[in-house]
Amino acid sequence: MNTSRARFVVVVGSFLAIAVSLAVGSTAQAGVALGEIFSDNAVLQQGMKLPVWGTADAGEKVTVSIAGQSVSTFASGGKWRVVLAPMKAGGPFTLTVEGPNNKAEAKNLLVGEVWIAGGQSNMEWTVKKAANAEAEIAGSANPQIHLITVAHRQKATSPQSRVNGKWTECGPDTVGEFSAVAYFFGRALQKKLGVPVGLVSCNVGGTTAERWMSKEAFDAEPTLAEMPRTQKDKGDFDLYNGMLHPLIPYAIRGAIWYQGESNAIEAWHYRTLFPAMIKCWRDQWGQGDFPFLFVQLAPYNKGLKEGIWPELREAQLMTTVKSPNTAMAVITDVGEEQNIHPVKKQPVGERLALAARALAYGEKVGYSGPIYESMTVSGPQAILHFKHAGPGLVAKGHKLVGFTIAGDDKKFHDAEAKIEGDTVVVSSRDVSKPIAVRFGWANYPIVNLWNKEGLPASPFRTDDFPGLTQPKDK
Repeated sequence: MNTSRARFVVVVGSFLAIAVSLAVGSTAQAGVALGEIFSDNAVLQQGMKLPVWGTADAGEKVTVSIAGQSVSTFASGGKWRVVLAPMKAGGPFTLTVEGPNNKAEAKNLLVGEVWIAGGQSNMEWTVKKAANAEAEIAGSANPQIHLITVAHRQKATSPQSRVNGKWTECGPDTVGEFSAVAYFFGRALQKKLGVPVGLVSCNVGGTTAERWMSKEAFDAEPTLAEMPRTQKDKGDFDLYNGMLHPLIPYAIRGAIWYQGESNAIEAWHYRTLFPAMIKCWRDQWGQGDFPFLFVQLAPYNKGLKEGIWPELREAQLMTTVKSPNTAMAVITDVGEEQNIHPVKKQPVGERLALAARALAYGEKVGYSGPIYESMTVSGPQAILHFKHAGPGLVAKGHKLVGFTIAGDDKKFHDAEAKIEGDTVVVSSRDVSKPIAVRFGWANYPIVNLWNKEGLPASPFRTDDFPGLTQPKDK
């Protein structure tokens, strides 16, 4: 090697050594940082202990401060976590985390009510694609509503910790790309409560419910192993691992949910799957049975085998009984027969907000349309009794429609139905001794039974005849 080349090698080697040394040093002293969910504009849940977490070098002392309170801990394994005392609604505040070498801040934080909005495409459906979008976006400015959308993160084979998303204030520049159902829910809630509202949109179109639960929770329900594996995503728990798990244990008031289309062919198993998913979320958060409010499938019939969606709606209705502190928003009036994504999202969000006001905030408000309770038979007439009849039942139209009735042969016939007090009396000239009644039992039901509080009745059946999605051995 000649002299000039040798000198070049020495110089380059020296620079490489310095670069490696700096890289190692920067890694060793990366400093403290807040978890991504604690970005500027975040909303913290009022009246509840507040877990706060992030990263730091091993062994570093970490001090977290906000609104006059301060908590310290030591980092372990590159991570730290503290729990702040409950706070009252208000703000803006600055959340500060300090270590021996640096500090990080999250500014313009509010304290109020935090809700997660999960599900598939009808929850993901954005404001800019909803009915009356231009006017809704133009009038959306509200610094008391903050939004965060968790970016899609699929194919995560193990639970992740990083949240891919940032909080923003609600307004014309931000709301258009946000979940329409979640926004209309939050808007109605914020207007009624008068406190800040934080909305976490965490959803992916086309996903099945099992993708939003842990593998351990799925495996804990033996009957779920029988689910037909006809869709390519069966058995994947990636939008739990990659999108939901990183949010835990961020303090929340509850969750809203719009999903079920992708599980319709497995409606029988959804009776077990959906309550198991709700339990999984509650177990993981460790906040007890927080309110879980969901949307029943809208009317739709493009390319579907008739009778599949009624069974999924039935499984959803059953969940309100199986799972405590749950409620269901019925939307039989907003479906579009040839569009699986009905654009009228305003009543969907507003009905979920009614349920929140009742379940989460203890307000005495009607939040459900009529729900079938029992049936008695008097001669050729079937008399139906309902919960949530409110101040009375009403037919939106000249007469009730959507009822069918069957006798011993189990063949259903179109029926006459009339309201008598808090009951509905159903009969048909073709059935002398009724044994079963069905209401709205169709993919795209035409129905008009409501209560006087302005909420539609859920489709139902009084029988338990074998269904289309029921395994033959059940």
